Amino acid sequence: MTSAESDRPRSDADAPLEEEPAASAAGGETGESRAERRARRRAARRARIDNSIPSPCIAVCQIDSGNGFCFGCFRSIDEIRDWPIMSAEEKTATLARIAERKAAPGAARP
Repeated sequence: MTSAESDRPRSDADAPLEEEPAASAAGGETGESRAERRARRRAARRARIDNSIPSPCIAVCQIDSGNGFCFGCFRSIDEIRDWPIMSAEEKTATLARIAERKAAPGAARP
């Protein structure tokens, strides 16, 4: 360390990091354990995801470069990506669009 560095006043940024108190790391004032917090977060995620309508995927996952729809399920790449986070209403609307695509002339699978 140079003399200029030793003469410089110490800032909070130079101070060593302090560890989080044990009570905070173990659930804070709520008293929840790590496993309980994890279970609560997982339940909240499951509550937000709608699983009432199954995916139309039939495991023929190839996008037609001509129209941008999957050869297997007739969804666009955006519809495939968003399916897990769509609401039941959005999934129903997507299924209706898929039915229209299947009924359209030239919608045959490869």
